[in-house]
Amino acid sequence: MQVAVKNMQGQEVGTVELSDAIFAAEVNTSLMHQALVRQLANKRLGTHKTKTRSETRGGGAKPWRQKGTGRARQGSIRAPHWKGGGVVFAPRPRSYRKQMPRKMRRAALRSALSLKAGAEQIVVLDGLQLEQPRTRSVVEMLAALNTGRNTLLLLPETNPNVELSVRNLPNVKILRVNYLNIRDLLGFETLIMLQQSLTVIESFLADGRKETEE
Repeated sequence: MQVAVKNMQGQEVGTVELSDAIFAAEVNTSLMHQALVRQLANKRLGTHKTKTRSETRGGGAKPWRQKGTGRARQGSIRAPHWKGGGVVFAPRPRSYRKQMPRKMRRAALRSALSLKAGAEQIVVLDGLQLEQPRTRSVVEMLAALNTGRNTLLLLPETNPNVELSVRNLPNVKILRVNYLNIRDLLGFETLIMLQQSLTVIESFLADGRKETEE
């Protein structure tokens, strides 16, 4: 698969060959869904907690005697139906973490990248250098590249000037290519990557190096 390589002004300066094993793989929708659910579940803290009847303060004495008052019998003011009482089936701290084999995670990434490539939503840049942080330069670049409603920018390494220029743009996210994940691939319409990022992706999904979890 041939893709045009563009510069920051949106001009084509060459072409690059995308690996069919990564960018033209069979799209497995159910696998992508499983990977997305796993990532969202692993981001949950699971620190939710409310008090049960035994954990609430007070309520040791019987509110009134059992018989002769004309009212319903009660044993404690901390029963669940009382204001300030305990919670029935209260949520407890727990782990929502899900496991998924590495081969399946990488296959899900290949499916997402193949979707992007098939929809022509991948833009390859020959380089991205800014002498100083300047948001207008990034805005002009995105306009020249004719990106969609939101953009994911993959960098091969840390670039402070670019990162500072992008952080004020609500529809653009910068991501180190080592942190490539299914949520961002599916959540952003246009994927912009440098040629160095493309090289890292192809080696990352081909060799046995362990990816970095977001």
